[in-house]
Amino acid sequence: MSIVALSALDKRIINQLHGGFPLCPAPYRVAAEALGTDETTLLERLTALLAEGTLTRFGPLFNADHMGGANVLAAMAVPMARFDAVAAQVNAHAEIAHNYQRDHALNMWFVAAAATPEAVEACFCRIEAETDLAVARFPKEREFFVELKLSA
Repeated sequence: MSIVALSALDKRIINQLHGGFPLCPAPYRVAAEALGTDETTLLERLTALLAEGTLTRFGPLFNADHMGGANVLAAMAVPMARFDAVAAQVNAHAEIAHNYQRDHALNMWFVAAAATPEAVEACFCRIEAETDLAVARFPKEREFFVELKLSA
């Protein structure tokens, strides 16, 4: 991934929308107005930020277990020569919320969320079959709220 220079608008978009999004009939219009731009520009910038990889995901983050579902932290030991390819395979699953690299024997970490614990497990089994790598599961025993927000 290359380093991309962010415009002032891009920084405002990332900083403002990182912590919430309007829940109303026209959320992009309302968000755009709060950012000092228009809905079309906001949608174009979000599309571009996703396409260039500055943003890897834009959407809601649901607490699946509070809604009867499940979310599970997982990790894999991925050979570095395959890391990008395996990351793409993992990220292709709709259940995967985010994925990041760590300097550890288990160097790929991600969270899967689904409507049922069985659906999360099925996702992990598909990932193992596709990658021929084991997925270590770390189910939540206790919940902590950190709310990490980084400024662009």
